[in-house]
Amino acid sequence: MNTITLDKLPLNSYGKIVSLNCVGPIHRRLLDLGLVKNTPIKAILKSPFGDPTAYEVRGSTIALRKEDAKLIICEI
Repeated sequence: MNTITLDKLPLNSYGKIVSLNCVGPIHRRLLDLGLVKNTPIKAILKSPFGDPTAYEVRGSTIALRKEDAKLIICEI
């Protein structure tokens, strides 16, 4: 099992969420966005300055800032 933080997931590649490394309101917000354990996620687009990055999760596109993506551990 090769794990990385979500901000390091290369564009156009899939990962699977392993865990969220946060607590409090940010943890709740990430769960509400559908970022739960074993969910497939794909990095699809970076903004021109590299932050935020768009990800495809459960058929929806969400944008996460790098500081939030660093809190998500995924398996590639």
